[in-house]
Amino acid sequence: MAVKVGEILEELDDFAPFSLSESWDNTGLLIGSAEMAVSSILLGLDPCESVISEAAEKKCNLVITHHPIIFKPLSSIDTGTVIGRLIQKALQNSISVIACHTNLDNTAYGVSDALGNALGITGMSPIIPSGNSLFPGSGSGRIGTLEQEVSGRHFLQRIMDSLGLDRLQVAGRIPERINRAAVCGGSGSGFAVRAKELGADIYLTAEVKHDTARWAEDEGFCIVDGTHYATERLAVHLLHEKLTETARKNNWNIKIIPTETERHPFVSVDKNSL
Repeated sequence: MAVKVGEILEELDDFAPFSLSESWDNTGLLIGSAEMAVSSILLGLDPCESVISEAAEKKCNLVITHHPIIFKPLSSIDTGTVIGRLIQKALQNSISVIACHTNLDNTAYGVSDALGNALGITGMSPIIPSGNSLFPGSGSGRIGTLEQEVSGRHFLQRIMDSLGLDRLQVAGRIPERINRAAVCGGSGSGFAVRAKELGADIYLTAEVKHDTARWAEDEGFCIVDGTHYATERLAVHLLHEKLTETARKNNWNIKIIPTETERHPFVSVDKNSL
């Protein structure tokens, strides 16, 4: 029996309730039909040109990404723009597109949990709880205790190894020892003060603002910017794990494929490489 887009939406809503999405966000089915039968699913962080093209080439008629393909309201679909071309390509190839963004960030066992698990952080709880009694453990960011206390430099190396990075941007003082750590996948600059208040020795996030970095410097608190892409890339693995488990449980005969073409949008350039 064919699996419909709507059935997959229901399973995603069970794992990462769309009601946990932030008010400014745009999640759920953004292109396509809930009645469409699904043959193969391609998973990615961003609904960029390489991912939509890869889906078309691999005959995947459903793309699920963390970031939404339509974020700001559109007054028109101009195929001369990037977003217009992406929508056109998806529709021309009968590809439906779903976004699991802040609902996947905020759900219990979501993106920040996956990030914390990769770094050996245990007993995690939200930095900013959602306050939603229907979904205990939901909220923004995570804070917990390391399985074993390590040096600050050792933990920075662990971050780079886990995220596949050669370098990090660090604001503030690198602690001698780290016992309690906080993380927030993606843009989490606004949670830094609360992370410190909760007793974190170090805070890993991305897109750290200049004034937040200065605050960390003056406070002697350590904030690490691991880039938006690298700190949220685990969303793809999380979706793959959950959907593969769901497909097996429901006897769905569909392929679920993580993207092989998506890359970090930034490259490092130094004066010796020019």
